Amino acid sequence: MKRQGKRATDIPVIEESSLSVEQNQQRARQEPDLRDDTSDMSETNSDLDKIDGSAIVNPANGASRLPKDDAFVPEPSSGFVTTPFVENITQRALTYLQAGYPVHFSGPAGTGKTTLAFHVAAQLGRPVSLIHGDDEFSSADLVGQDSGYRKRKLVDNYIHSVMKTEEETKSIWLENRLTTACHNGDTLIYDEFNRSRPEANNPFLSIFSEKILNLPKLRRSTGGYLQVHPEFRAIFTSNPEEYAGVHKTQDALMDRLITIPLEHYNRETEIEIIIARSNIDRVDAEAIVDLVRELRKVGMSNHRPTIRACVAIARILALRGVHARPDEPVYQWVCRDVLSSESAKVTRGGQSLMPEKVEEALLKGLRAKPSFARSNGGRDKISSETKTSICPLPQEPCAV
Repeated sequence: MKRQGKRATDIPVIEESSLSVEQNQQRARQEPDLRDDTSDMSETNSDLDKIDGSAIVNPANGASRLPKDDAFVPEPSSGFVTTPFVENITQRALTYLQAGYPVHFSGPAGTGKTTLAFHVAAQLGRPVSLIHGDDEFSSADLVGQDSGYRKRKLVDNYIHSVMKTEEETKSIWLENRLTTACHNGDTLIYDEFNRSRPEANNPFLSIFSEKILNLPKLRRSTGGYLQVHPEFRAIFTSNPEEYAGVHKTQDALMDRLITIPLEHYNRETEIEIIIARSNIDRVDAEAIVDLVRELRKVGMSNHRPTIRACVAIARILALRGVHARPDEPVYQWVCRDVLSSESAKVTRGGQSLMPEKVEEALLKGLRAKPSFARSNGGRDKISSETKTSICPLPQEPCAV
């Protein structure tokens, strides 16, 4: 009599659903080939979590990393400008993070929030997971979701007259970056988080309070909860609520964050940043910074032009090989083009006042610093043609 049963050499027949290319690539990194799996699928180990067939050490018993390659390890940049102003903010943020609190950099665009977040994260020495806020986000985009299914079919025809068929269908759970960061102890940078709808950020409430991430039951590894890794840290950045596409954040989340408000850097820091980003000399950097800071006074609660405008002007001048002299034609048209678009929307009679204000600022610099003509043989005299060319309104006489 022949013995019935599966042979160790039997190879199961695998039938799979059609998935997207991205899902198949993610699944391939996470799951072993089932054709090589002849072990009992019901076998478990109390020291292991099973995530899509991959064994990982339980965080409670000594965590190893999930099989994800989204995280990266930032290195402190040699080009990052450190001044006492920047170092003060950095040390405050590191102190809060090391104490276990999430840090929130808030402020207008162009104040270096994201750059500072990466700089602080590099000081922690942990891998970084980056998320950008999006109005289309839901909690599933942060935590993870069921992304298709996998069907396994085993055909046992050991006895030719008897066929035994076993079918098993499993949903495929894909971890998203928040879950991965909580498990591995990464540093999470959530850039412009208030562009996501408030309800999408609800998972952070239990993460920051109870150190637990609530997960859907579809995740087979550790049930519905994940204990947050003790090294997990979070850095948030946000723009003011009056900006387009920005949502008001729920008070419950803001109560769990330590907010560091950021404004424009001080004059010395902005000068150092421009020199580092464009390689122009210090005198030119000072002239550009002074011009931009003068234009920030136009209008009410005006945060523009930003440091990005300073860097843009400096790089263009370096490319053309000219200096930031008020009587330099290249400097004049670069300032008009860059600063008129970067400045506040202050109008009079339906027309923007910023081109006029840019001209006035150039004229003010021309009057105050005739010594800018350092490369033309030491001439201090301002020609009448130059005065006329930068008058704000041709129909109005310029008092010079």
